[in-house]
Amino acid sequence: MLSYRHSFHAGNFADVLKHLVLIKILEYLGKKDKPYCCIDTHAGPGDYALNEDYALKNKEFENGIAKLWQRNDLPDGVAAYVELIKKFNTTDELSRYPGSPLIIRQFLRNKDRLFLYELHSTEIELLSVAVSRDRCIKVFYEDGLKNAVGLLPPNEHRGLVLIDPSYEMKNDYQRVTETLVQMHKRFATGTYALWYPVVERSRNQQLERDIKSSGLKNVQLFELGIKTDTYEHGMTASGMIVVNPPWTLAADMQQVLPWLAQVLGIDGAGSYRIETLVGE
Repeated sequence: MLSYRHSFHAGNFADVLKHLVLIKILEYLGKKDKPYCCIDTHAGPGDYALNEDYALKNKEFENGIAKLWQRNDLPDGVAAYVELIKKFNTTDELSRYPGSPLIIRQFLRNKDRLFLYELHSTEIELLSVAVSRDRCIKVFYEDGLKNAVGLLPPNEHRGLVLIDPSYEMKNDYQRVTETLVQMHKRFATGTYALWYPVVERSRNQQLERDIKSSGLKNVQLFELGIKTDTYEHGMTASGMIVVNPPWTLAADMQQVLPWLAQVLGIDGAGSYRIETLVGE
């Protein structure tokens, strides 16, 4: 569980999807003047160097953010995402990629709050440095799936919980559904964004069945694939399951996912899904 380092995967196609959805939710929350609270259960180090060893080992960013970096035909939602990433790069060259904590911080107002959980001993130190001296942010060296439930409901009664485990442990697929249900019982009006990888499709099918039978309502799924599912090692697709999504989110994703599937798909095998798992 603690061997996982997201630095190997920073900026890949899964990050593109995850952060597009995250940005759209944050934009929606920010439309009202009322404060909101965000919780990131698996925050990571917060910032990634794409020109250093971890990222360069597999160069996954080359089939993610790098393919979008210099294009001039980006759909509006993708263009806004790329412009945000460019704020973290001091030149035209792509060298850094922000994790979800730094992306969320871009949208926080003085009255909003962000709680970050990380359990990796090295990454918690990097995360603490990345968000230091920000009064809106609190960092916990704890298990986010286990401990973040205690923060709910937030005083703001508005907010987002981002759940982004590594799924190194097979029981993570079960734990995320159990955690979602616990959180929802305490904070039924919150928005929950659950990221998942597609490595072995049967696990994802079981996850979707668990969500459908959990009692949760108003659940949408957004998935981006870059190659055909296989029993071989490696991630073929990834997705976001969103509980209580902004009413605009499905339309926003319909504008960008077909385009991303075409641009990021390998050998024409790109795909996407936009589905309502559970109605309101």
